[in-house]
Amino acid sequence: MHALYNLAAWMAQPLLRRKLAARARAEPLYGQWVAERFGRAYAAPAVSREDERPLWIHAVSLGETRAAAILAQALRARRPGLRLLLTHGTATGRAEGAKLLQAGDAQAWQPWDTPAAVARFLAHFRPRAGVLMETEIWPNLIAQSAAQGVPLALANARLSEKSLRAARRAAWLMRPAYARLAAAWAQTDADAARLRQMGAPVAGVFGNLKFDARPDPALLALGQRWREQARQAGRAIVMLASSRDGEEAALLWCIRQARASDAAGLADIQWLIVPRHPQRFDEVAQLAQSHGLSVSRRSAWPQSANGSAHESANAAPPAADLWLGDSLGEMPAYYAAARVALLGASFAPLGGQNLIEAAACACPVVMGPHTFNFAQAAESAQAAGAALRAPDMPAALAAALTLARDEAAHERAAQAALALIAAHRGAAGRTADAVLTLMDEGQRQTPP
Repeated sequence: MHALYNLAAWMAQPLLRRKLAARARAEPLYGQWVAERFGRAYAAPAVSREDERPLWIHAVSLGETRAAAILAQALRARRPGLRLLLTHGTATGRAEGAKLLQAGDAQAWQPWDTPAAVARFLAHFRPRAGVLMETEIWPNLIAQSAAQGVPLALANARLSEKSLRAARRAAWLMRPAYARLAAAWAQTDADAARLRQMGAPVAGVFGNLKFDARPDPALLALGQRWREQARQAGRAIVMLASSRDGEEAALLWCIRQARASDAAGLADIQWLIVPRHPQRFDEVAQLAQSHGLSVSRRSAWPQSANGSAHESANAAPPAADLWLGDSLGEMPAYYAAARVALLGASFAPLGGQNLIEAAACACPVVMGPHTFNFAQAAESAQAAGAALRAPDMPAALAAALTLARDEAAHERAAQAALALIAAHRGAAGRTADAVLTLMDEGQRQTPP
């Protein structure tokens, strides 16, 4: 059966190349260093000396890379000069990961999960140990690492009920992969229990790394300026955050219906939509305009003299019904600006986006019914009063408008969000200590 998996992965390589070429038309980074996906022609030089062998962290996309940044900071604080190898699967992940690189570090695409590509990857970089972020289970990657004496751990590990059911259906492939991990450090007790059901060697429940994130103060200040500028115009900002396909249409339909029934009823609201995926920015702008809304895109707002995103305090966003957050790396600014955020990916059965980032910026959240990817965080936020849950978009919008307009209720929710973050910090230190122990033990066990 494993041979069939290998055959399928090998046969899928031309399809992967075509998919990358298609994605590169909207996101050019997908078209760069494509050979790395197959274990060839790496941009980073091969590792030859023993003292150059890196600690490898695999963070597939943007959310995992942001968690990896928190871990990397804790690792470097404990061991200055530690060399890191970062791998990614998406363009947004690689772009975000590039910000973490220091002298001696390297970055590459994740090798496609064929025996040959993984073998070439391991031979080129010779990592001392590896950390897979959150959910990244690749059978050949794990099997070959174990065979070559490279211990791999699953950090910030989560496994939803939905994912557990899928893993069980392919237990012949997934159970050996989980069992070959050197360790799994779970976010919650529930995640740990599900991971153990798949045979993972759970070595601790450390919490969620994302609670240790500290938003960039400059971005918070930027968002607060946007909020004040909207307030001076008599408006409160309501945001749809990290939205996915179909969610923007649902919100825009609700806005259109409300405006049709009462033209002045939403005059005090400044709408803000921040799509999850950059390739959808143009699509969402056109969709909003088709619903009769004027749109102002973040990318067209005034910039500072040096061209950075942090414009001067006097530069106000242009007036429009809807602001479109078509920039990367500015989510803290968007959350700081918003009075309340509707949580993307929770109004479709996609599992929800990370609401911890919103809480760290003191932004209350209204969630839809689907938050299985962040179940514990969602439950904790709701219990603390930092988040509300609604069955659908119309109900969520009604709750968001009430919260945005009620100063006392908003302040209670904002303070609850900050208290929630403070109460759950500490995962970064615990995980960093475990990673360094794993790396040192692996080094002692590696034959000279």
